[in-house]
Amino acid sequence: MKTKLLIIIAAAIFILGIGGSLLVLLLPKKQAVQIKHGAEVLYTFDLTQEPDRTFEIKTDDGTNIIEIKDGKIRVSEADCPDKTCVRMGWLNSAAMPVVCLPHHLVIEFADGGEDGVDAVAE
Repeated sequence: MKTKLLIIIAAAIFILGIGGSLLVLLLPKKQAVQIKHGAEVLYTFDLTQEPDRTFEIKTDDGTNIIEIKDGKIRVSEADCPDKTCVRMGWLNSAAMPVVCLPHHLVIEFADGGEDGVDAVAE
């Protein structure tokens, strides 16, 4: 009888542990992203909370059109000569930052993780 009870308790603990692990893995994680012009951080926001939209960043160096869609971000248009930033596509966790060298613009995941979000692009 005691052995049966111990097996049931062990199985319940195991199932709860697996369930908790799956819950942590499946919950959406915040993705803090920064857009910088040179050393200046222009925007920092959480891609998991941002609506799909497009906005313009105009600096003395040039203009970039930024697109946020389905929790991803990219430079969709730029008036730089080579358009490398546009061809880089969507920022993802396995890739390098999206960089527009002529405009000194960088889009990258922010250091500081979940607590790094401190502003929203307008």
